[in-house]
Amino acid sequence: MDSSNTRRDATRRKLFEAAVTLIAEQGFSSTTVDEIAERAGVAKGTVYYNFASKNVLFEELLRHGIELLATSLQAAADEVIDRGGRRIDALDAMIRAGLDFISRYPALTQLYVAELWRTNRAWQSTLMVVRERAITVVENVLREAVDQEELSEEIDIPLTASALFGMVLVAALDWQSYQPDRSIDEVHAALSRLLQGRVSGRSAEGR
Repeated sequence: MDSSNTRRDATRRKLFEAAVTLIAEQGFSSTTVDEIAERAGVAKGTVYYNFASKNVLFEELLRHGIELLATSLQAAADEVIDRGGRRIDALDAMIRAGLDFISRYPALTQLYVAELWRTNRAWQSTLMVVRERAITVVENVLREAVDQEELSEEIDIPLTASALFGMVLVAALDWQSYQPDRSIDEVHAALSRLLQGRVSGRSAEGR
């Protein structure tokens, strides 16, 4: 990668970080391109050079963020499976990876959750696509767990994947907003017990 591409990538990352923080703080409509440029430490024209509009910036922000999350989830699952672990343990590792990601990018998570339920946005279809990208990673591991007879074939894979994804999102946001004194290990342990007891049908102690 040449230096010009490296500089452009660095600029886009700064714009992403500035935009997601501002939008999470004050909402999309109230956030201006001037504010994004100022927070990122670049000229206003730089925003439009990299993104055709604020809407395009927002869509790319969502795609970039959820791709990072999906990659983190997949890597966590692959690491467990590569060393011979069970798929249910891979799901547990994905929960931890999700919590780690959200703790690193809380503003992005807040923004995603806030916008997911809005129906009047031009990027609604983008939200659905990025949501599907992350949930598909979870679905694939659940499907493998059923194939390996670790989970019952009666399990509803799409709904279970959505439930697990939503559980991590909501629990993490609640943790950071209302129970910040708890450690990530405590939060992970609580969600792990839910996974083991409700999805696998076994208690964590019985693994």
